[in-house]
Amino acid sequence: MSDETTKTQISYSVLLVDDDDFLLDMYALKFSQAGHTIQSAQGAEIALEKLRNSGYSPDAVVLDLVMPKMDGFELLEHIKEEGLAPKAALIVLSNQGEPENLVRAKELGASSHIIKANAIPSEVLAMVEDIIESR
Repeated sequence: MSDETTKTQISYSVLLVDDDDFLLDMYALKFSQAGHTIQSAQGAEIALEKLRNSGYSPDAVVLDLVMPKMDGFELLEHIKEEGLAPKAALIVLSNQGEPENLVRAKELGASSHIIKANAIPSEVLAMVEDIIESR
């Protein structure tokens, strides 16, 4: 059995957080087709509600940094301070690749950073699976 075959047989729970409906739908479809359980949140407030109120504990939270009302940094702060999603890999998926943003995200608990513009959805899927599996 090849690594690729094994990978598609493992199902992860992933919370996708972005303010862009098109991107949420696109990534949700890609992850679902790979057999993963997906919850989408259009914005940080909805993500926090899902994490706080439902006992939802995903394997990964994939989040954008630039969102209205509450940005990704604030979301990471709440997740860290409130002990939400304790076993989740916190993965930033953003076009904000400046070194200071990467450092700040890591300080707030992000385990990895993927630049949206540099990766097609299938590459994002593979990177997120690798990050989860390496934990």
